[in-house]
Amino acid sequence: MLTREEVRTYILSQKGAFEDFPFGEDVPVFKVANKMFALLNGDKDKVSINLKSDPNEALYLRDSFEAIIPGYHMNKKHWNTVYVDGSITDDMIKELIDKSYKLVFSKLKKSEKEKIEHVLDS
Repeated sequence: MLTREEVRTYILSQKGAFEDFPFGEDVPVFKVANKMFALLNGDKDKVSINLKSDPNEALYLRDSFEAIIPGYHMNKKHWNTVYVDGSITDDMIKELIDKSYKLVFSKLKKSEKEKIEHVLDS
């Protein structure tokens, strides 16, 4: 089971991802080009992540896994809260993080995408 720090490190490994604290120092928000794609809860003992999802997939995931619920304090059509409690594999959690990132990245302006790619290539 992933620890809170392992989840944080994996999220930050996404291209151009950075951490911000608009809701206080206990609630890191992860963004790419100032667009949020993940939020890590402030509870060190019960780790959960809010992740963006395709609306149809969001519903499917909620129906399939008890540890995935509508996004807490988020637009529930587009966001899920995923509890990192061992009931979902680490690989699947990483896949959901990847999908959230890719969904947000895909909607960035071309210039924003190119800037991220350019910075990473240099």
